[in-house]
Amino acid sequence: MMRSRRLTTVVLGGLVAWLLLTGLALSAEKKVTRYVRFQAGDTVAFGLLEGDQIRRIDGNLFGQWKPTDETHELADVKLLVPTRPSKVIALAGNYKSHLGDAPEKKTPEAFFKPPSCLIATDKEIVIPPGTADVHHEGELVIVIGNRAKNVPVDKALDYVLGVTCGNDVSARDWQKGDVQWWRAKGSDTFGPCGPCIVSGLNYDDLALECRVNGEVKQKERTSQMVHGVAATVSWISRHVTLMPGDLIFTGTPGTTSPIKAGDVVEVELEGVGVLRNPVVGPKK
Repeated sequence: MMRSRRLTTVVLGGLVAWLLLTGLALSAEKKVTRYVRFQAGDTVAFGLLEGDQIRRIDGNLFGQWKPTDETHELADVKLLVPTRPSKVIALAGNYKSHLGDAPEKKTPEAFFKPPSCLIATDKEIVIPPGTADVHHEGELVIVIGNRAKNVPVDKALDYVLGVTCGNDVSARDWQKGDVQWWRAKGSDTFGPCGPCIVSGLNYDDLALECRVNGEVKQKERTSQMVHGVAATVSWISRHVTLMPGDLIFTGTPGTTSPIKAGDVVEVELEGVGVLRNPVVGPKK
């Protein structure tokens, strides 16, 4: 009888411990939240994406805010670029599959894209005159939530609001011929971004896919990034102060291919959604 009681105590004790650990793990999980920046009539605002509805928030998304009772049907509003960043930074060669035979960089290799290149989902990518080799580059984009300077790696995610989809459109001929990538990577419309910001995901293990006219051109998990989200934010913050709303394009996987007028490019990121942009030729 004594042995049976001891066994029961051990089993119950183990069960209680498991329940406690499970409860702690569940409580530690972050809530997945989806934010959008949208226009309804003449009003531009941030909101919470709740299924097919948007709930407008009152206040500063990057500070104090609260949800309101005002809602809009997603189909009735225009989605905008998720933030208005002070700067847009992008990484080169951040996937092993994209590097080919080139050695991995010990630190993130960053460059700037001008904020003026950003466009929202469903907006047109315009191929400018003078280039004959424009490529898609599907990417995960980090959205900075708090001012970040000299942030350690183990604290870096505290400065990230969430992630979104991006397309680092690139004119390869200009990229090869110019000293700087200012027009190859920064021409107007060369920075599609959206459709929403999502927080609470495991940013370093999401499925990323880029399609052109429905055909899969790139497909990989973000776990294959050479430098993950925390390492990237930490490294950049050592040199450039990151401000709320700033965007970091984290590099593209595999191989890319040319896009042309008439194409439709889609970048899909697991848990975030689909960034969709038609391609058109030069405009007068």
